Amino acid sequence: MGKHVVVGAGQVGPHVARKLIAQGHEVVVVTRSGSGPEGATKIAADVADAARLSEIAKGADAIYNCVNPKYHRWLTDWPPMAASFMAAAESSGAVLAAVGNLYAYGPVSGPMTEDLPLASTNPKAQVRAKMWTDMQAAHRAGRIRATEVRGSDYFGPGATDQSFLGDRFIKPLRAGKTIPLVWPADVPHSWTYLPDVAEALIVAASDERAWGDAWHVPTSEPRTFREIGSLMAGILGRPAPRMSRLPWPLVRAIGLVNPLIGELRHTRYQFVEPYVLDSSAFTDTFGVKPTPIDDALRASLGE
Repeated sequence: MGKHVVVGAGQVGPHVARKLIAQGHEVVVVTRSGSGPEGATKIAADVADAARLSEIAKGADAIYNCVNPKYHRWLTDWPPMAASFMAAAESSGAVLAAVGNLYAYGPVSGPMTEDLPLASTNPKAQVRAKMWTDMQAAHRAGRIRATEVRGSDYFGPGATDQSFLGDRFIKPLRAGKTIPLVWPADVPHSWTYLPDVAEALIVAASDERAWGDAWHVPTSEPRTFREIGSLMAGILGRPAPRMSRLPWPLVRAIGLVNPLIGELRHTRYQFVEPYVLDSSAFTDTFGVKPTPIDDALRASLGE
């Protein structure tokens, strides 16, 4: 058993920590508040403090970057934190395993695979792309060992209010009310289950075949909002829910006073056309499959 440093208290970090604890590892969880699951050593620290993170990472086998700053703060928050993770990985010799995303690809035509160029022209997405290219360059130079896993929009236990399939979707469904949507209800979209993100990250950190490359988290076939709603309703023994879409001009107007809503304009392309993640490379290489969608939705509903 080894020492594993999990950084971040958002949607992914707690899942990673609990899985590692269950495997019998020594787990150190680093957050600003010092929170974390039972069984972990919990440390409050500023992730951007490279000296502090390097001190915490001494003797670690792996460092997991599960940090998730608010989207509208990526330009300011990510660069110092990314540099800190790199410094900690280099000084400790630990594998650096990061949770990435699909934004860096930009708009694509057809299923997304890991060999697509990181071609987004969005400055925030370019920050994420540079984080990975810097990690990969350091890996190839022999300074660190690094890998990254990328999923589509998250759902499942522990999903925050940023999840389109979280409380904003489930609460009206349970109440038999119309579900308000920002996006079209009938466009196929890939949804990545949070425990599958954690599993993929742990596998990638522990298997040298993953190092030096980015991988897509095992993800079920794409489904529309309407299909997801019908599946959830079926689990609850209820009729398919009604859905209504907010007019895009209204969403833009709200975005003028709400920074998070305002950022939706940058990701609109992901929802108005099919957005399909191909995760076959990870499954074929490591034998890890996505959680069956019915099981994942049942857990999401707490059933």
